[in-house]
Amino acid sequence: MIYRFVVGSEEAENFKLEIAIDSEDTFDRLRNVILDAAGYNKEQMDSFYICDDEWNKEKEVTYMDMGSDSDVDLWIMEDTHLSELIDEEGQKLKFVFDYMTERYFYMRLKEMIPGKNLRDPLCESKVGKAPIETVDLEVYSDKFTKIETPSIDELDAEFYGDESFSDDELTDLEELDSDTL
Repeated sequence: MIYRFVVGSEEAENFKLEIAIDSEDTFDRLRNVILDAAGYNKEQMDSFYICDDEWNKEKEVTYMDMGSDSDVDLWIMEDTHLSELIDEEGQKLKFVFDYMTERYFYMRLKEMIPGKNLRDPLCESKVGKAPIETVDLEVYSDKFTKIETPSIDELDAEFYGDESFSDDELTDLEELDSDTL
């Protein structure tokens, strides 16, 4: 079966890839065709995340085992076939290509073509320019420091509410059972 994925980026809204790959191919081969099409090197640590309908991460498929907890299922790109984790059209994924800043491509399984096979994955279409592969962490973090934050007095006023507050309104903490916390 052939899987056709659409790959995009929120950073570069005009960037879009359409990738065709055999369902029995590995996540590693999918990774390589995406990185080649985007013009990125393959030396960075990256991961795929299988997502739910709201783009929440559910399962991680990582490039290599980084010594994760043994209680968690470990999926390695080189050893994991696409069909093991992806089995329905519309399936959503994230491909985190910049671990330091959690930058990613969003992906969707656009089409499943049964009865056909594909020897090598290929980029069927590329539109626009991919976002830069890595960003300077200082420059990236500066974006967040320029956001105006309220003063501590403004926070206190919002947190504590009005002056009619009474200590009697609070529940005695000793009455709470430690299991309820």
